[in-house]
Amino acid sequence: MAYDLEEQEQLATLKASWKQYGNLITWLLIIALTAYAAWTGWNNYQRSQSAQASQLYEELQKSLQSKDNVKVQRAASDLKEKFARTSYAPMAALSAAKSAFDAGDLKSAKSQLQWVVDAGAAEEYKALAKIRLAGIALDEKSYDEAMKQLAAEFPSEFVAEVANAKGDIYFAQNKISDARSAYQVAVEKMAEKNPGRQLIQLKLDAIGGAAETKVLSK
Repeated sequence: MAYDLEEQEQLATLKASWKQYGNLITWLLIIALTAYAAWTGWNNYQRSQSAQASQLYEELQKSLQSKDNVKVQRAASDLKEKFARTSYAPMAALSAAKSAFDAGDLKSAKSQLQWVVDAGAAEEYKALAKIRLAGIALDEKSYDEAMKQLAAEFPSEFVAEVANAKGDIYFAQNKISDARSAYQVAVEKMAEKNPGRQLIQLKLDAIGGAAETKVLSK
């Protein structure tokens, strides 16, 4: 059936529009489909990365239980090198730091913790690493370095742990009044069901309980 004049004009307009915009539309479709494929591929890659990292982290935990520090350090290094963007990397570094500390290798322990501080994405892991670095500095009697680790801002859920660590540092320097104040903050900020709260209360009681109230004479 022959097209009437109006239909012929509509077809001519459509052909002209496609000639003018067809390539642009095609490229936009290609870009959109490519982006979708890339997004899908990235998710698949992420799942694959997470699965591999999980398996390696499980091996690290087994080595940790058997107290094989060499294997723990090796697994942690592999996780940091190959799967640094996964949450398993900072978790592995924190576990490796504990393993090294228990083995008396403070250098490796500090190196693992510092990696978390420098490369870790989650603020919670960084906070834990800084608190543990402060603890090692305290053991080494590097009190200024210990306080330096605790000087930065911490997530609110770590206020009690930071105050407790500061109390330990003050106590080691025989700054009893400052230690008492720090322990008191730790007790006040820590949840009642937290098992660490009782230990802090014992330390606070051992140095005289609540901070003394000074009465100023007029």
